Amino acid sequence: MSAGATGVGSLPGGDAREAARTATGSFEDFPYLPELPARGPGADMIGRSTGLLVDMYAHVEPSGWRISDRPGRDTRRARSWLGEDLDALEEFTQGYTGRLKIQAVGPWTLAAALELHGGEAMLQDAGACRDLAGSLAEGLREHLADVRRRIPGADIVLQLDEPSLTAVLLGRVRSASGYRTYRPVDRQVVEGALRDLFAVHDGEVIVHSCAPEVPFGLLRRAGVTGVSFDFSLLTEREDDAIGEAVEGGTKLFAGVVPGTDGPLSDPGGSVMGVRKLWRRLGLAPGTLAESVVVTPSCGLAGASPAYARAVQAHCVRAARSLADNPE
Repeated sequence: MSAGATGVGSLPGGDAREAARTATGSFEDFPYLPELPARGPGADMIGRSTGLLVDMYAHVEPSGWRISDRPGRDTRRARSWLGEDLDALEEFTQGYTGRLKIQAVGPWTLAAALELHGGEAMLQDAGACRDLAGSLAEGLREHLADVRRRIPGADIVLQLDEPSLTAVLLGRVRSASGYRTYRPVDRQVVEGALRDLFAVHDGEVIVHSCAPEVPFGLLRRAGVTGVSFDFSLLTEREDDAIGEAVEGGTKLFAGVVPGTDGPLSDPGGSVMGVRKLWRRLGLAPGTLAESVVVTPSCGLAGASPAYARAVQAHCVRAARSLADNPE
């Protein structure tokens, strides 16, 4: 089985059709629904995911996204762009069968980013966090059904973006004033909310975080099928958790290629670190290809269009190198 490769989510520019063409053309075996944050508020990851919420709305304030009582211009814009992106993806996946990834922001990063009416993060209110997770679950259910209708041959992989997860667990999310941080959220509560959300999808669910100290153990207990992360931020402290995850069948979406413009090494060199990790953990090289999916280290919104295309092609070649030469 060959190692797979896919994108993380965002691409540069604002043309939905061009983005869909790139995402489906680069990753013929594992395309994804692109996000184009350069279009403005509502196309950014937080705004896009607020557009999915059911019976909960948000609008843009100078400080960021804030909960509203009713849908306004920002909600409509977020939903309209998502519709445009889905139309474009549908056009370029006619007759497609196989894995297809869609992304949304997870409940904890959303709770850390969304403001309540008073300006503090939803994170500080346990009841608001529960309501948010419930609303997101409903919205994701509808979104998944819509994607299935549009691309019936797709085996949908749901990616939840949780870059703030570690900060939420460790009490590092700053308050509105910036002078204090919110209390850490109990690990059991975090894990339970994620487990409930994963249950909306009967296919693969992966969590993406390009922050350091990804909580592999917690995510595995919550039931993820894969973890997507920036490989360059791993330390040997995570070895045990990663080894247990892999042995338990968790896939690693290893972000090995930089997400912003720079020189690209040869494809084999890009996955050298993954081979070294396998040796360090004493895992069988033959399991590499089925356990690892190669991706850019994070979204590509900050890259030039030419680099974004080059990186995605590079990921496919790096995955092939991993499958052909696992040693």
